[in-house]
Amino acid sequence: AHQFITFCNGTPFQHAIAHALALPDAYYEEFLATYRSKRDRLCDGLAKLGLDVLVPSGTYFALTDVRSLGWEDGEAFCRALPERVGVAAIPAGAFYANRSAGSHLVRWAFCKTDAVLDEGVARLARGLSAMRPSTSSSAEGSPRT
Repeated sequence: AHQFITFCNGTPFQHAIAHALALPDAYYEEFLATYRSKRDRLCDGLAKLGLDVLVPSGTYFALTDVRSLGWEDGEAFCRALPERVGVAAIPAGAFYANRSAGSHLVRWAFCKTDAVLDEGVARLARGLSAMRPSTSSSAEGSPRT
């Protein structure tokens, strides 16, 4: 029985997908425009803060290279963010088979309200200077010196 349930979605998902496929094109056009606007809002804000942004074209996550801030290790950067800045991000290395290949990348979600995106960028603007290599160092530190 297990082999049969791993090859198909549950019935509620099948009904939801059938409903979604019947929606008019206008729904998807509005959806696309909304998320494109959110993507641009976040990516522009991150770029203005000095982050190298990899602008996505098919997801609601943007990647940034934190080496532009002097950090080599995205995981250490992400662990410091909530306490020092009040913002959360995900180290992209967690999604790589070879974690070191993406260790300098950080993933930011833009599937948020505009107010949340604006507040997050504002917090980053206020707090990133405290995370610069000139003021942040430790043994595992991860900021470049």
